[in-house]
Amino acid sequence: MKLQQLRYLQAIARYNLNISEAADRLMTSQPGISKQIRLLEEELGVPLFQRNGKHLSGMTPVGRRILAYSDTILREVENIRSAAEEARDEQAGDLRIATTHAQARYILPPIVDAFKHRFPKVRVQIHQGTPRQIAEMLSHDEVDFIIGTEPLLASGQVIMLPAYRWTHCVVVPTGHELAHEKAIPLERLADYPIVTYLDGFSGRTKMDSDFRRAGLTPDIVLTAADADVIKTYVRHGMGVGIIARIALEAGHDDDLVPLETQPAFSENITRIGFRRGAWMRTYMFDFITLLAPHLTHEQVASAVQELDPEAVERLFANTDLPTGQPAWS
Repeated sequence: MKLQQLRYLQAIARYNLNISEAADRLMTSQPGISKQIRLLEEELGVPLFQRNGKHLSGMTPVGRRILAYSDTILREVENIRSAAEEARDEQAGDLRIATTHAQARYILPPIVDAFKHRFPKVRVQIHQGTPRQIAEMLSHDEVDFIIGTEPLLASGQVIMLPAYRWTHCVVVPTGHELAHEKAIPLERLADYPIVTYLDGFSGRTKMDSDFRRAGLTPDIVLTAADADVIKTYVRHGMGVGIIARIALEAGHDDDLVPLETQPAFSENITRIGFRRGAWMRTYMFDFITLLAPHLTHEQVASAVQELDPEAVERLFANTDLPTGQPAWS
């Protein structure tokens, strides 16, 4: 049995049993992958895949079990490499982060800047995606951390730690009839056309719950994945905007007026997550603390020992989370 055979098995499962796509992703040939999978099946004496002619139609029950073991083995192989790399130079390596637009655009710039000053030899990769996409990146071991607000992964194999809290606010152009209001009742806000985030982005889930709790159905006329687009259409008069407060930039958004609501929108919590059992380089602990100062090495280590996601939440139940600060503050 070879590690490469296990990588081929993992890739075929990851890319929906499409051997051609798996071969493209691994930069090898389709016949080569097919041959190695046949050899693996012959060695094990069991079929790993169900076949319909020349095509794979599913995984056998034992194939799924062996895939799970393969994932663990390949993850430990990466941990061995990481341990050796750290022993050679603990100040060098890679830091791979998957996050959404709001975090990458408004929160991470000063944190990454401080991190690079502390660890100039570490290569930082930032992958942007939807909440579902960044969760998949972590499950496929393509990144070290995910940072997001919407519910991501509750699996016991993923540790999610609370990083900071933030709220939504209403934004209107300076000449808008609401611009001089101190706080807008939700009932009144619901009468205006609203421009805000797509479902599943930037706390939209909680915002929708706030309106439902008040018995209201807002008139959402346009949605977008990021606040820059929302602010653009607010400026064009499409409607009243609802965005994350962290997305307001001094000097750039002075033509927009932020407004509170009555009652206030619910707070959102942005979390940082990583896979249980992953090798944590020293600089990775430092990155977590730069993002969320209350997450010390000791507290992160304590969270790793907890197998129940709810137990992890209880560890930080009494923690006064910091408020997220935009990059310009």
